[in-house]
Amino acid sequence: MLTDELARAVVELDRNKVKSLVKEQLQAGTGPMAIVKSLQTGMAEVGKLFEAGEYFLSELINSGDIMKNAMVELEPHLLGEKQDYRGNIVIGTVKGDIHDLGKDIVIMLLKGTGYNVIDLGVDVPIDSFIAAVKEHHASLLALSVLLTSCLDSMRDTVKAVKEAGLDVTVLIGGGIIDERATAYCGADYGSMLASDAIKVAEKVFAA
Repeated sequence: MLTDELARAVVELDRNKVKSLVKEQLQAGTGPMAIVKSLQTGMAEVGKLFEAGEYFLSELINSGDIMKNAMVELEPHLLGEKQDYRGNIVIGTVKGDIHDLGKDIVIMLLKGTGYNVIDLGVDVPIDSFIAAVKEHHASLLALSVLLTSCLDSMRDTVKAVKEAGLDVTVLIGGGIIDERATAYCGADYGSMLASDAIKVAEKVFAA
């Protein structure tokens, strides 16, 4: 059972409670990234319930809509002042997965810190990732996934990018990404926290 009240509200699909808790926490001075982490924890749990057959597509869509509404409230607090252009990053959700919530949070954070982010959307085929990295001379490729059933798709994408000989660092992210998943997929970096994308980008573009 989740102890985080906001995460639990997401799992329970309590739209009004999520909205009020986000506002309350912002007013209380809670950092916006801490709130995002709670929302992501709830979404990861929803994903597990969906894969276990306890939640269905309607619950999955409903939870996504709840989180998108919460992000509207959080966006002004997440976006920092624009800085000088810092480089190109290609991002997308891998083939077979249609989730864009975590991806959209990462995009918001990266854009807020001055990166040019090329968003390929969801259910992205391998060839599209490779073509975009080449076209935009991207130094960082970020791949998103929520469903464990799509880990093989993530692994195949990373493998194809590496075999294409592209000079690009690969970061994978999502609620199911831990050290084992990162190693399994063969990525350079992996995390379930949106904020880690900024840390990775700092390393890549400082090199």
